[in-house]
Amino acid sequence: MPTPCPRQIGSISGRFEMERAVKAALEGKCIVYPTSTQPALGCIPNSDSLDLLFSLKGRLSDQPVSLGVANIEQARELVQVPEVAMEILSDFPLGSLTLLLEANAPLDSRLGGNMVAVRVMSHPSAVALLEETGPLTATSANVSGQIPVDDCDEAAELLSRFGEEIEFVYGVCEGGLPSTLISWDYSYGPSDMSEIEVIREGIVGKEEILEWSKSRT
Repeated sequence: MPTPCPRQIGSISGRFEMERAVKAALEGKCIVYPTSTQPALGCIPNSDSLDLLFSLKGRLSDQPVSLGVANIEQARELVQVPEVAMEILSDFPLGSLTLLLEANAPLDSRLGGNMVAVRVMSHPSAVALLEETGPLTATSANVSGQIPVDDCDEAAELLSRFGEEIEFVYGVCEGGLPSTLISWDYSYGPSDMSEIEVIREGIVGKEEILEWSKSRT
């Protein structure tokens, strides 16, 4: 788990940046915040905010983005969290997996509609932010097709070139691979992951996920 630095949580500048980011997010703007992998571009999950986010990233509307949550309880406000999801989350490092889960009610198609990708965050600054704002998008903070940077300040500065200044929560992320995105066939029942699928291989390898799945049978 990333270690919070004084600026992130305890210092006056860190608190000021957090307050500005929370305010901006709740006003429907996009913000940049740290995760255990790469900086995330966050907005509240409503239509106007998603319009802004997809415009900033130059992302096609048929490419849904994930949501970041502070904890499982927050996830349950939006999606069904079966027992097997709890199991796999507890068996791998927090923040390393993004799970495609069934929505409680259909969401914007740019969030996946009936099936939403959800990531429980581990970075302390991300958790603190999400506890204040509620779920935010967790797509990488870069223009689509460009290589993400590891520093939230730099990511916000780069994205601010396309419009108004973007607020950020300070943090230098570990970089490298993103979280691993997984799904499974619900037709086998919510407790069965025999049809598990690794949609995007990330910091947890595909073979690790498949071995985990086999160990349950």
